[in-house]
Amino acid sequence: MTGTSVVPTSQDVDAVSPALRHFNECVVQGELWDRVELSARDRSVVTLAVVIARSQSVQLSTTLEAALKHGVKPAEISEIITHLAFYAGWGNALAAILPTKEVFSRNGVKQEALPSIHDALLPLDEEGEKKRATTVAANFGEVAPGVVQNTTDYLFRNLWLRPGLAPRDRSLVTVTALVAAGQVAQIPYHLNRALDNGLTKQQASEVLNQLAFHAGWPNVFSAMPVFKEVFAGRS
Repeated sequence: MTGTSVVPTSQDVDAVSPALRHFNECVVQGELWDRVELSARDRSVVTLAVVIARSQSVQLSTTLEAALKHGVKPAEISEIITHLAFYAGWGNALAAILPTKEVFSRNGVKQEALPSIHDALLPLDEEGEKKRATTVAANFGEVAPGVVQNTTDYLFRNLWLRPGLAPRDRSLVTVTALVAAGQVAQIPYHLNRALDNGLTKQQASEVLNQLAFHAGWPNVFSAMPVFKEVFAGRS
């Protein structure tokens, strides 16, 4: 059994929906990628994140190949999958393993190109992390102390400090996953963090444009008021 899904050809799509073939070839695979507001590499990171977060297996192999072509390193892809296990669910991350393994094999990616479990972590912003942890503990410590503790131990003192994926890109992946899942309540913190980590407002805006096609217009329109509020608060 293969880890990939059967990908419909252009002729397959045309036999069912000629209009979808037109939009797919001319807009989603054409005009969208020509927009200069977001680099091809960043578009690949966003697209890969949404495809994994939503278990869109029919697109995964082609998205992985495009990501490698556009300069996303195998180590970064590995870390994107690990990161999304926490922000999109373990099952969605595990569903990406076999297709990614096949793509890595086709492209000659070796085990030594992947991040180690024990890579030295990036420096921690002790003051910022203390403030975050204190706020979360005050709000939710009595509701779910295990979640609060694991958030500190596994996410902010480990996952976010792994060097295989730059903090800006982790934020890009996280915001993508939140918009794709309709998790608007979580967007303000992580969008602000993304902007602090180097994502520009123009790039964040264009992330929504990319996601409209891959996560659906309703999820993007639900996120836009939150983006607007965050942007206004930083002006």
